[in-house]
Amino acid sequence: MRVEHVTAAAESFTCNAYLALGDRTILVDAGAMDGVADVVAEHTDALDAVVLTHQHGDHVEALDEVVAAFDPAVYAYAEHPHRTDALDGGDTLLIGDETFEAVYTPGHADDHLAFVSATTLFSGDVVVHDDGAFDYGSFGRTDMAGQSREALVESIERLLDRMPADVEHMYAGHGATYHGDVRDVVETALTRAEKREPKYPEE
Repeated sequence: MRVEHVTAAAESFTCNAYLALGDRTILVDAGAMDGVADVVAEHTDALDAVVLTHQHGDHVEALDEVVAAFDPAVYAYAEHPHRTDALDGGDTLLIGDETFEAVYTPGHADDHLAFVSATTLFSGDVVVHDDGAFDYGSFGRTDMAGQSREALVESIERLLDRMPADVEHMYAGHGATYHGDVRDVVETALTRAEKREPKYPEE
């Protein structure tokens, strides 16, 4: 499965949006970058679906543009004007060439899903490889209204329970992609989250 980071050239704040190319061409999150549909079009003429990890603005702001350009199916946990298919934890779907399980992972967002296959994790914001807080094994912030560190810790534990041992590709909503021992990255994030300490000094 080939994965293209279609918001890599963004000059304003956005999530990482990933185009998975294969038997089923899927955009994981739409991002918030103007022109993201044009970048997708550089790699494919047709987009089968958009799969949303959650609906924070930096993940869905460009969804209108993508839907107008490609008319894809839209999979999401929570209701959205563009949603065509509801997803819940335990559901499976084909992304690129691999079958992924949706894992319900609230805490950072009530509607958060991560997607895991035998080799690959699309983690959204529940865990990331690196960000402004940590360079290896970080987790989504939980200091804003409607967020919960307790729920996030439970979500990371659930994700580890559902993750096969040999996952080696991690595509997170922020920070760098990672290829290696993804389980170790997620376990490191869990250890840090379990300390219940503020992620950022200003929290």
